[in-house]
Amino acid sequence: MSKSLARVTAALESAGLACKILEMPGETRTAGDAAREAGCEINQIAKSIVFRGEESNSVVLFITAGGNRVDGEKASEAAGETLGRADAGFVRDKTGFAIGGVAPVGHLTPSHVFLDPKLLGYAVVYAAAGTPRHIFAVTPEQLTEISGAKVAEFTS
Repeated sequence: MSKSLARVTAALESAGLACKILEMPGETRTAGDAAREAGCEINQIAKSIVFRGEESNSVVLFITAGGNRVDGEKASEAAGETLGRADAGFVRDKTGFAIGGVAPVGHLTPSHVFLDPKLLGYAVVYAAAGTPRHIFAVTPEQLTEISGAKVAEFTS
């Protein structure tokens, strides 16, 4: 088991969730790939989009429905600071995950987390489990709780 997958597994267990991590036959790097592999709607994919806080240099994570795009201005407003692009190095250093497998839990450093309210319209959503081939199913309410997310409007 990879270190990334192990961190996600430990975070889910620590939260008391009995989520089964699913290894998919194909890649789940994009929301479209993940939806195809999971056999669900694209908006049931809880994709993790990382930004860098310009003032704090911290990770700001937006968990959004797979078909939505994060609006930079709205995201900055929700975060209370100007946000910048998080390159692959920043994402890996701060979260411990590679782009395409960023999980909403199990980060190396604490993140400020925001959740797209569109996800709350589903009974189950699927999130990355730390690798480009692993996902887990969870209720949006559980995801909000275990990630420490604040529900906010940040999509365009």
